[in-house]
Amino acid sequence: MDNLGIVFLSEVVGTALLVLLGCGVVANVALTKNKGFGGGFLMVTIGWGLAVFAGVIVSYNSGAHLNPAVTLGLVSSGATEFGSGVPVNAVSVAAYIGAQMVGAILGAAFVWLAYKQHFDQEPDPASKLGVFATGPAIRSYGWNLVTEIIGTFVLVFVVIAFGGGRQGENGGLAALGALPVALLVIVIGTSLGGPTGYAINPARDLGPRIAHFLLPIQGKRSSDWAYSWVPVVGPVIGGLLAGWTSAFLLPILA
Repeated sequence: MDNLGIVFLSEVVGTALLVLLGCGVVANVALTKNKGFGGGFLMVTIGWGLAVFAGVIVSYNSGAHLNPAVTLGLVSSGATEFGSGVPVNAVSVAAYIGAQMVGAILGAAFVWLAYKQHFDQEPDPASKLGVFATGPAIRSYGWNLVTEIIGTFVLVFVVIAFGGGRQGENGGLAALGALPVALLVIVIGTSLGGPTGYAINPARDLGPRIAHFLLPIQGKRSSDWAYSWVPVVGPVIGGLLAGWTSAFLLPILA
């Protein structure tokens, strides 16, 4: 249980840093009067990749899942152990996902604090929400779901493959390494991120969306709960499919 507590803290800190820097680059690009205003999608994509780099660096103790889709993907791949010798069971899975959600909400709250004056002066409620949560370029729930499934599948499958498929021994983004996983997130964003903004992480989207709902953000409107299930369900399906696929395909490829 001591190990599980350390793992919980590791995932909270790593996910909070991931969201602080990831949503932070969106705020810099999207909110009025910022020095990075209008920096474009490529700046956001690079920023998110390096945000993952930072999150992985500080959460090696837990294996740096930072993403419920990664955690569930490892489970579906047949993992028997997470980081720090924590066995895979219902309690440890709940601890990982709970920590990721707490960290994501905290990270989003710190983004609001860092950019408080810019949130106050931003006239567009959609831009304010966009700092926290993803939204589709073309709203079509079914196709948006497909995009999120594919993007998350790539993330989780490559992470497991890089670890040789031995996720019972060495799971999470830490198995891939901080810099390689950052580059992987960047290429997913540049290649597959256009349709939905590539959440590829339920905690990354739902946690900040909850923060947007709870925080006293001046001039905000709806948190777009009608769309909120897509960046949760899509990544969960993608992660599970990647885990199942890796269990039978990677031994053949190896």
